[in-house]
Amino acid sequence: MQDTTPLTSQQAQLLSQLVDGLSTEQLAWVRGFLAGINHSVRHANAQAPVTAATSAAASLTILYGSQTGHAQDVAEQAKARAVAAGFKVDLFAMGDYKASRLKHDKLLLVTVSTQGEGEPPDDARDFYDFLHGEKAPKLDGTRFAVLGLGDSSYEKFCQAGKDFDARLAALGAERLVTRVDSDIDYDAPAERWIDDAIEALQRVAAVAAPTATSGATATDNFMLAALAGSVAPAATQSPYTRKHPFNATVLENITLSGRGSSKEVHHVELSLEGAGLTYEPGDALGIVATNDDRLVDALIDTLALDPQATTTTQDSTLSLRDAFLRAYDITTLSRAFLEKYAALAESTELRALLGAGNETALRDYLYGRDVLDVVRQFPARKVKAAEFVGTLRALQPRLYSIASSLAANPDAVHITVGAVRYDSHGRARRGVASTYLADIARQGETVPIYIEANRHFKLPPDTNAPVIMIGPGTGIAPFRAFVEERQALDAPGKNWLFFGERNFRTDFLYQREWQRYVKDGALTKIDLAFSRDTDDKVYVQDRMRERGKDLYAWLQEGAHLYVCGNADRMARDVNTALTDVIATHGGLAPDAAAEYVKTLQREKRYQRDVY
Repeated sequence: MQDTTPLTSQQAQLLSQLVDGLSTEQLAWVRGFLAGINHSVRHANAQAPVTAATSAAASLTILYGSQTGHAQDVAEQAKARAVAAGFKVDLFAMGDYKASRLKHDKLLLVTVSTQGEGEPPDDARDFYDFLHGEKAPKLDGTRFAVLGLGDSSYEKFCQAGKDFDARLAALGAERLVTRVDSDIDYDAPAERWIDDAIEALQRVAAVAAPTATSGATATDNFMLAALAGSVAPAATQSPYTRKHPFNATVLENITLSGRGSSKEVHHVELSLEGAGLTYEPGDALGIVATNDDRLVDALIDTLALDPQATTTTQDSTLSLRDAFLRAYDITTLSRAFLEKYAALAESTELRALLGAGNETALRDYLYGRDVLDVVRQFPARKVKAAEFVGTLRALQPRLYSIASSLAANPDAVHITVGAVRYDSHGRARRGVASTYLADIARQGETVPIYIEANRHFKLPPDTNAPVIMIGPGTGIAPFRAFVEERQALDAPGKNWLFFGERNFRTDFLYQREWQRYVKDGALTKIDLAFSRDTDDKVYVQDRMRERGKDLYAWLQEGAHLYVCGNADRMARDVNTALTDVIATHGGLAPDAAAEYVKTLQREKRYQRDVY
């Protein structure tokens, strides 16, 4: 039979490697993947061909600063697109990037998230400080583009991205495209940013090498990149994502808090049977929850809208009520929402609140209120459904640290959920996902879920390495998974847990399990801090200082230290205590102790999952 394939021999070889031995299900996945790149191929062909000579001159560096992995995901997507367009690409986490390269890297893409109060991610801190310090080089002749990832409900939205963008420009670099600040629903703006950046890079590359002669087209490069990138993942790729979650059956929902506790904490177990989902300790479970139907009905009634009116979301067409239930965030206020709604309602009072000099008043107003509070206080006349929907951002899944090891619990995943309920401004408030899980996710019900990998919160690959875990409250969740995993794998390394809560009698989460682990030797040491049981409140950072000598000794032995929980207070206090312990028991000056902590972070021996 005559060979009529339009593929080159290299493409045909890659294709053969890809399909050899794949199951019918895996082949179906590959067909869908290749169908999905058609748009990108057509887009690439619409651009001027990037030739081998151009590619040789066009070396691109992509840097990412990522706390949970989202900025890294976007950076990897950008790399795939750039490789497909013919560029030679180097991809680095900012923590792994040698700053001495910066003055030589003339094409630069940056993706960076923001954490806490406008701070860069942990792995980006050193590069951030270098860039803003006196040793940063002049960058005349450098072209760059920045994508910031953040959450618009925070005052310093995408601040790290803004800082990188401003500083690179101040050092003389020239923007390829305008910085993009993306909210929690970052997929679409990130894709547009990549499109625009690649187009700008191609224009720069074409000017740099106008006489190139190779016949390699963007389609050839994209095909090779797509095929090469598909060989390995096809066998493990799960069809379930945050856009297409798996409906997991609830196996158990147990209240962990004792009678009389001021908190309500649940242990929830979900079945993964038939899903093909896998996870590692440190990963998170995404819960695709819905808004409270009573809140939805009250909002529609206040706006005097038809609940059955249709509205088009990014993914589908829904009734307005279903859209408010499943598609839009109606519980979190942000400056962006108030700006849009102030224009819609023509409210001079809201505009004044948003004005310069009123930052403190705005911060106070945003705290403890939701969308219903605003529309009741500042009613808009005859608002149309489409107009109001345009003020809202997408409802995002909620992430919970996984509290189980797959090695110990095949076909199941566990999470620890603190139900959020409080009164504010005369109304009862309920956490979207936490009360959904506490009240609705009962045994036999199903919950839409997906796995969110966290590449920056992992057990050490060396099973002999000691592990120190600091997790007050529901921050205990990943450390239950850590200890389960270490026991299931017979890891010989020592394990030390610091746990804190309010009261020993009612709030010692997983108490019997920890006691059993101590008895079995799986948990070498455990230190507890119950802040309401004594006149002098004691927290985990206080226990760290009390055990400072041993803590420093473990670090000197090569221990990996992990922190999970609240970012605003606990994580800062723990970091301060850690630095103090190192200074005191290592005999180091404050600056040297701070550098010791930074070295732990660079070596990935100090990892945090804070929120």
